[in-house]
Amino acid sequence: MSDQTPAYPIPRPASGDDARFCYGLGIDVAKVLHRYGYPPLATGADLARVQHALFTLIYQEETR
Repeated sequence: MSDQTPAYPIPRPASGDDARFCYGLGIDVAKVLHRYGYPPLATGADLARVQHALFTLIYQEETR
């Protein structure tokens, strides 16, 4: 095992907005999954699931 600190998750932007996190990111990830043999996106609900999975991977949970 590595002693390095994981890169993810990262803090959520204070503004609540991150221009890098967009529909295009989800679509690009879905294309990569499809190239690896997974089914292509079929509905908007599929894209929403990909976006949600990415969001939970990338950003830390909010602390209140």
